[in-house]
Amino acid sequence: MLVFMLTTMNRDLATFLAMNPILTVHRGFWWQPVTYMFAHSGMRHLLFNMIGLFFFGTQVERELGSYEFLLFYMLTGVLAGFFSLALYWFTGTYMVFLLGASGAVFAVLLAFATFYPNALIYIFGIIPVRASVLVLGYTVIEIMSQIRGGSNVAHMTHLAGFGFAYLYFVVRLRVNPWQRFFH
Repeated sequence: MLVFMLTTMNRDLATFLAMNPILTVHRGFWWQPVTYMFAHSGMRHLLFNMIGLFFFGTQVERELGSYEFLLFYMLTGVLAGFFSLALYWFTGTYMVFLLGASGAVFAVLLAFATFYPNALIYIFGIIPVRASVLVLGYTVIEIMSQIRGGSNVAHMTHLAGFGFAYLYFVVRLRVNPWQRFFH
């Protein structure tokens, strides 16, 4: 919240913290694939990330423990940032400023669905969806949104969050989320 307030008052600080391929690679702003997670494009963006982190992150932290949760959150978020940097760089998309914790929050959502695949999430407070189905649905929505394009949303960063969370579970925790989703 503090970073959001500071970047709202000072747009130069937002540029300094956001991940931009030109600034990161040519100007040596190598902190940006980390700091982009702590700056947000608006109050709604911050609010949705905080709500997701609160509802899903508290349960995931309970399962992993605080240290492992912090490692998981930071590692998946930073890897999603570097993935996005590489994607933007190699596709020639230089005039983008990546902001927000969505990559890490999507990783937390996958972790929640791995620990609680049958937990019911109520969309709009009324439509019950199993957590594992929600992750699969979000994956399809993100892929379709990326293909359609035209939005100012980093859909590939969200998908990278899912992907790096999956790898984290398989490599570090020796758990296959996919198998948990369907058992």
